Amino acid sequence: MNARLTRRMAAAAAAATALTTLAACSDGDSAAPVAETASIAGAKVVKDPALHDALPAAIKKASTVRVATDVPYPPFEMFVKEGGTELTGLDYDLGQALGAKLGVRFVFTPQKFDGIVPALQAGKFDAAISAITDNKERQQVVDFIDYSQSGSGVLVADGNPEKIATLDDLCGQKVAVQAATNQLKLLKSRQSACADKGKGKIDVQTFPKDSDAQLALRSGKVVAQVLTKPAAGWTAKTADAGKAFDLVEDPAAPGGYNASPNGIAVSKRLPELGTAIQKALQALIDDGTVKKIYDKYGVASIAVKEATRNAAVD
Repeated sequence: MNARLTRRMAAAAAAATALTTLAACSDGDSAAPVAETASIAGAKVVKDPALHDALPAAIKKASTVRVATDVPYPPFEMFVKEGGTELTGLDYDLGQALGAKLGVRFVFTPQKFDGIVPALQAGKFDAAISAITDNKERQQVVDFIDYSQSGSGVLVADGNPEKIATLDDLCGQKVAVQAATNQLKLLKSRQSACADKGKGKIDVQTFPKDSDAQLALRSGKVVAQVLTKPAAGWTAKTADAGKAFDLVEDPAAPGGYNASPNGIAVSKRLPELGTAIQKALQALIDDGTVKKIYDKYGVASIAVKEATRNAAVD
């Protein structure tokens, strides 16, 4: 998404400076024995010997899955402390849970987003977990194990004073959005629907950054902000300890508007790894671990109920 690319450009320098140090830490981690159980987001994850046995021989020998990720992109990828190298985030926690279930380490290393797929093709990584949109073009070179459906969400002031429930409720209202994003395109595409319903057009207020749009929402200059739903959920959960904003949950669009699948990208050289990850993910969905991880980051509604493979159809 355009919003994602804009934020990633701003974060590239921070990710690059952390790369060398984090990679060194990863090498140290790989020497440690793999635990039989792990506690992640309050869930206990136990190794499945059958899934471990199904892994490719090279993965079992190394006890490591090399994972590429682009940091930061809240709430999926973040550093625990600004300027540090320790990772956190939804994708990181999910990777640790998958590793625990498979009985191997998922070792994350920062990689610039547009270089992730080429690095997988070159064999530098085994997999990538970085909120990557599963699409047909990428499926030509990597396989996806899909773990979420996410699109655009609506952020409102705490308590939702204007009672915004759907996109239609934005008609005739002042709404903030970051410039040059898919969310701006979404609002523009709704103008004719507003007219058809006999409502006024959305008064779209564009801002250079999401944080600027949120200042406008805080001050009452707009009634809502449209941004990616995961970012909206994380902001609602964390801003002022959850007391600044609310996330609108439209039952007709649980993953957000114009939602598309996000997938764990796996090298086509390692089909057994993809199959093992898919089975491990389904097990974590079934036992509630995935829900606990998503709840931790305020985005439970984007979770999927089935671990599909290459779900994108266009």
